[in-house]
Amino acid sequence: MRNLLHHAIVIIGGGPAGLAAAVCAKKNGVDDILIIERDTKLGGILNQCIHNGFGLHTFKEELTGPEYAGRFIKQVKDLGIEYKLHTMVMDISSDKIVTAMNREEGLFEIQAGAVILAMGCRERSRGALNIPGYRPAGIYSAGTAQRLVNMEGYMPGREVVILGSGDIGLIMARRMTLEGAKVKVVAELMPYSGGLKRNIVQCLDDYDIPLKLSHTVVDIKGKERVEGITLAEVDSKGKPIPGTEEEYTCDTLLLSCGLIPENEISRGMGVDMNPVTSGPKVNESLETNIEGVFACGNVLHVHDLVDFVSEEAKTAGRNAAEYVKNLQSDTDDGEKSSKEDAADITLNPVEGVRYTVPSTINPAHMDENLTVRFRVGGVYKNCYVSAYFDDERVIHKKRPVVAPGEMEQIKLTKEQLMKYPDLKTITVKIEEA
Repeated sequence: MRNLLHHAIVIIGGGPAGLAAAVCAKKNGVDDILIIERDTKLGGILNQCIHNGFGLHTFKEELTGPEYAGRFIKQVKDLGIEYKLHTMVMDISSDKIVTAMNREEGLFEIQAGAVILAMGCRERSRGALNIPGYRPAGIYSAGTAQRLVNMEGYMPGREVVILGSGDIGLIMARRMTLEGAKVKVVAELMPYSGGLKRNIVQCLDDYDIPLKLSHTVVDIKGKERVEGITLAEVDSKGKPIPGTEEEYTCDTLLLSCGLIPENEISRGMGVDMNPVTSGPKVNESLETNIEGVFACGNVLHVHDLVDFVSEEAKTAGRNAAEYVKNLQSDTDDGEKSSKEDAADITLNPVEGVRYTVPSTINPAHMDENLTVRFRVGGVYKNCYVSAYFDDERVIHKKRPVVAPGEMEQIKLTKEQLMKYPDLKTITVKIEEA
């Protein structure tokens, strides 16, 4: 092995999270940053999301995915941040040695001061869905179809059925319709949609595409190519109800059954994972249980808006920069500054709240304001989002409706937490009105 390369901050992934984290770390005074991206260009998944609706929060205007990514790529280039494309990270050790490879340099190692994990997420594959039938051509994940149509210029098929109502599936229902295909139906196993409300309106309702909730595909016809599918209604346990079968002819089945954060590398280095999100557990600084390793964006939990990914990534970038600067000053002073100045507060998601990001907060290290993001486990109408500081109810926000497809958040302030010096737990829950 060649000698070790050194970088103050190494960012794994050059999508919206990695780019925003790099820009923010640079602006916070760290110059030696490297982004490692496995694709041929920066921008990540945004490059194939050619629909609009990005950037309303960040830039106060509506952009397409490539335009949104383009703004951050421009900042990265203007700030002179180093990046490597076509480079695969193989492994990261617990002491932050990144092993990566590409064609030009072969296998190489980098000792990082801090690591930011920004690998994004991948689609849940068909294998996880156990549909009977052969394995004919014409079954795609919604993201693959999106790439084929928007980037490669291929049409996956003419008569389409979509299983799953995730955002990509809904957007592809519209996209395939606009390209001249007939989208017959979108079927969703759950009794509620998995996507944003606006996407159901703009992608299904506006094009008269039926959405069948509590339905799933029970059979796929065709040997060489998909010729049709059978839908059936399911009961409350998700089992198909006999006698409710409906036949649809189609040549394409798109699967939009959710996203899973891409965390093989994180697990390999010993990061504590949250079983609900399949992403790392992090504290108020978005730092994992390994000191100096931060996570942000869809690798942490699946977001619905890219603007929030960028916002979260900025927090990670800023905290990674702080961490690296403190390391340098510690080595200069010859002594480690102690971190044990306040106890961690645990966040406890219960009663409808599936998880929270972060999982713990240390008031001494947090910024003035902290956004706690979470998702709910079902549709709740006329309810309250509440937060209890130990036993005292401090936040009680009325909401007309909360649903799993939309990310929720509560805001905490440092000032507020400092009033409770002995606080152990913050419980976040949904309360019926």
